[in-house]
Amino acid sequence: MTFEMTRVVTEEDLDDLEHVNNVRYVQWIQDISKAHWQSRAPEAMLKEAIWVVKQHLIEYKNSAMLGDTILMSTHIAKSQGAISTRVVTMIDLNSKAPLLRSETQWCLLNASTFKPMRISEKVSAIFIDPPNS
Repeated sequence: MTFEMTRVVTEEDLDDLEHVNNVRYVQWIQDISKAHWQSRAPEAMLKEAIWVVKQHLIEYKNSAMLGDTILMSTHIAKSQGAISTRVVTMIDLNSKAPLLRSETQWCLLNASTFKPMRISEKVSAIFIDPPNS
């Protein structure tokens, strides 16, 4: 189940080369991931579980510049045990040029104990498309 957001590049997003700073892209990966979780998970689930990053794999493809509108898209590619692999892509909305593709492994933790917890069928049903859908 894909989730999308757009963002317009501002001066604060730029690095010394006048394109979006890599650190900003990482922030946006986290922002869209969090927004997707918060938009779909029921209140009780939000209170009992939190996600932490285990690993980021990011492929930068093109640069975004001041004023560009970026379409960010995310979905869960797979989940096993306490680990979920989330894919984020970013494209320039006007030119359709790909900007970035990332795969992030997120670990689900119990919000009280901070210990890993298995991703339940309930969580999977909210975020992962069933086969052949």
